[in-house]
Amino acid sequence: MFMGDIMRMNGMGVAAVWILGPALAGATSAAFGQVRVTEKIEEIPTYIVQSPDPNPQFYFGASSQGAEKRIYPYALDDNLTTDRKLKAYKVVYLENEYIRVGIIPELGGKIFSAIDKTNGYEFIYHQHVIKPALITLLGAWISGGIEWDIPHHHRATSLMPVQYTTSSASDGSKTVWVGELELRDRMRWAVGITLHPGKAYLEAAFRIDNPGTLPATMLCFSNVAVSVNASYQIIFPPDTQLVTYHGKRSFTTWPVAKGRYAGSDFGSGVDVSWYKNHVDGNSMFAWNYKDDFFAGYDHGRNAGIMSIADHNTVPGKKFFTWGNGPAGRSEEHLLTENDGPYIELMVGAFSDNQPDYSWLAPHETREWKQYWYPFHELDGVSSANLDAAVNLTVKEGKVRVAFYATSVHPAARMRLLLGEKVLLDDRKPVGPASPYVATVPLPQGTDEHDLTALLSDGEKALITYQPPQLAPPAPPTAVIDPPPPDRVGSVEELYLEGLRIEQFHAPGKSPLPYWQEALRRDPGNAQVNTAMGIRALRGARYAEAESYLKIAIDRVTHDYTRPREGEAFYYLGLALKGEGRIDDAYSQFQQAAWSAEWKGQARFEIAEIESFKSSYDAALDDVSQALQSN
Repeated sequence: MFMGDIMRMNGMGVAAVWILGPALAGATSAAFGQVRVTEKIEEIPTYIVQSPDPNPQFYFGASSQGAEKRIYPYALDDNLTTDRKLKAYKVVYLENEYIRVGIIPELGGKIFSAIDKTNGYEFIYHQHVIKPALITLLGAWISGGIEWDIPHHHRATSLMPVQYTTSSASDGSKTVWVGELELRDRMRWAVGITLHPGKAYLEAAFRIDNPGTLPATMLCFSNVAVSVNASYQIIFPPDTQLVTYHGKRSFTTWPVAKGRYAGSDFGSGVDVSWYKNHVDGNSMFAWNYKDDFFAGYDHGRNAGIMSIADHNTVPGKKFFTWGNGPAGRSEEHLLTENDGPYIELMVGAFSDNQPDYSWLAPHETREWKQYWYPFHELDGVSSANLDAAVNLTVKEGKVRVAFYATSVHPAARMRLLLGEKVLLDDRKPVGPASPYVATVPLPQGTDEHDLTALLSDGEKALITYQPPQLAPPAPPTAVIDPPPPDRVGSVEELYLEGLRIEQFHAPGKSPLPYWQEALRRDPGNAQVNTAMGIRALRGARYAEAESYLKIAIDRVTHDYTRPREGEAFYYLGLALKGEGRIDDAYSQFQQAAWSAEWKGQARFEIAEIESFKSSYDAALDDVSQALQSN
């Protein structure tokens, strides 16, 4: 299938080329194994949202999810009604022998349903009615499924149609890509939702691109809704001893919280890993930077959902609940009819909190992956990876060990050791439909920290777990508001305070007072003048930007010094280009290209200028250098 055929099939534009990206390299039209993609038109009861006021609102200081509620150029989508109708949606189903997921591109590209075919368990919250409430940046928002919150939490377009396409790979896997150009920040994002033959996990490959000439910020959490009841438990890794609130402004212990935390009073101790123990709404981010998993588990159904992601790039592990008290039940009524309560199990990439934006350089692209899978019969989990999960519990002189595997291992070996002593050594098939569970008596006086559970297949170790020995943690320092500029100790601190306000889109605050105070103390400071220059560039105030950036360059080139990096040269080039002084801009970009950090961006700008002058061979050479650099 040619690219044009794919775009015509789905009614897409040229953005499909970027969304598919490297997936096309292995694309083929052949039907593979047990992975299928089908499209169906389904009618879902929907509460109609009337058309918004077509005039976008400018920013007037409001906040959303702890950040500035800037919606321009989108319109405020807040005209909710009680008009309930059947509405037709295209649902794209992705299915293999173990999992079936449904994706609705018209509803922000979210995964709308996901079922474990081995036991019929719906491992994400399947909303059977579209009932918006005023939650997100633009207003209308619906609960349920897996929502892609890029580049802001509960992103502006979470209830808008996104582009989609499909691809197949030579290993038999199939992918549904969803994505868009987000207009607030003019950044492109895409998520490739993949099932592999013989694997019981769902893969999501993420791409986000800042195609602009100025730095941008991103916040990416995958928002996974799950159905809950009195038997539902949130499971952070065993060595998680602390959780924190939004903005890291409050901490408490985990799983037994004590004292006051984010408006709740847990007194002398409440096990907050259980949904039933949350009367009030709350958010808890795991203070955990070494483990790749966390889970939710319905002990009544003996089934749950596992999240797997590399903690080095995807450190965020969070759950949110409306609470099971009157306020929570009220939100449930606003968002659904008969599907009951839910919580959100969120996974954050390049972020561990909300708001906790990270920077993207001009023209920077980031890619990463996350995974989810259903699991059952384990009665919880102690450790997990993409191959397997294990739960080990000691009670009343016995140890219960349970293993789950995401693919079939006909000759799996299960072992349980007490130090060097073998308590269990068994061989049985283990797979998505056939977990392994065993209970073994323990010698009197056994220390559970001496136990080790192992699952292997031949020479390959699928998972190993030994209960950790934990020391009481030292409580981290909670974040507080910065002092007024005149009480900040140094110019560097003033620069960083302003930069944090800008990075985190702090509502009701501006970096300018901090940067202006810094320049009062040190008018030639290179960092602050560069920051002020970038801010002027955002407002197309090119002459002002030129003035600040020339001051920064004077400082870093003092005594004819060649500076270590060329940031100020690059942004001065943009200012001069904005003023129409193309030859002067060209010279500044050439200076910036001496710096490894800015070579890619500078060479791209140089190529644009050369193309404008019809110097196409030179432009191609510079584009090649830009690609090699970034």
